[in-house]
Amino acid sequence: MEITTNISEKEVIVTLAGSMYVEDAAVLREKLIGFIESGYKQFIIKLHNVDYIDSSGLGVLVAIQKKVLPKEGHVTLTGAKGVVKELFELTRLNKVFTMQA
Repeated sequence: MEITTNISEKEVIVTLAGSMYVEDAAVLREKLIGFIESGYKQFIIKLHNVDYIDSSGLGVLVAIQKKVLPKEGHVTLTGAKGVVKELFELTRLNKVFTMQA
């Protein structure tokens, strides 16, 4: 999995590409926790080029959302399609996150 980050004053934009398995989820978690510890609380996660996410990947996204919500932060997911979009719908996580096309 390829993880690219762009940082502005207010938000972190994370672009993901490939398949997310447990090892990739751990790397993503470390990066996002680092941003939260640096004071960031707004995240946009781009899923346009993600073709698979396992349960550990979903867990990382939920954990990050839980960490930023008390700080009036937010995680927005964009571009989920195919199997990835279906997974969010089946698990009803599309109700937990703001999801954009």
